[in-house]
Amino acid sequence: MPEFFVTIGGIIVIAALLIRMSRAARKPHKSPARTTTARPPVQQQPTAKVVPLRPAQPAANPNCDAPAQTLEGTCYVIDGDTIVINKTHIRLWGIDAPEMEHPWGKKAKWALVALCKGQKIRAELDGSLTHDRCVAKCYLPDGTDLSAEMVKQGMAIDWPKFSGGVYTALEPEGIRKRHWRAAARQKGNMRAFNAPVQPRG
Repeated sequence: MPEFFVTIGGIIVIAALLIRMSRAARKPHKSPARTTTARPPVQQQPTAKVVPLRPAQPAANPNCDAPAQTLEGTCYVIDGDTIVINKTHIRLWGIDAPEMEHPWGKKAKWALVALCKGQKIRAELDGSLTHDRCVAKCYLPDGTDLSAEMVKQGMAIDWPKFSGGVYTALEPEGIRKRHWRAAARQKGNMRAFNAPVQPRG
């Protein structure tokens, strides 16, 4: 009887060993862990922002759209109807002076220089812009209207299209023949206005 139990016990032990071996054979073989060097994260380049192209803007004159605004200060004279105050180019309201390259152009500029020299000019903007210049009525400290004074001196002519003809009565006799190019421009005759300047002999 004891031998029977020994035999049974041996069979059980052998069976247990066989089961373990079978389970071990089924388990996947694990390769030894590899040591890898950690790579730094790849830094993504920022994508360029596409900005749509805009048409070129005219020269900056930030105050032109404020008709109630007034600029004051000494000025720099560009020509017979253009001055600069605080970096703002200003076109004298209601008149037309000859261009610098035209007859009387330089004289008109120096006449305006003489009026403005050492004076604090007050420019009352009307809110419009012409050829990158703010249009304004400009006055000396004593209230003298620069546009009116330039017409009186025969250095500019009234431009009724813009002034309503307020300076016409101030024009000296025959002034439109002297400034015939400016008069031609006012009539829309740009061919005459742009005619070559004849050299003086």
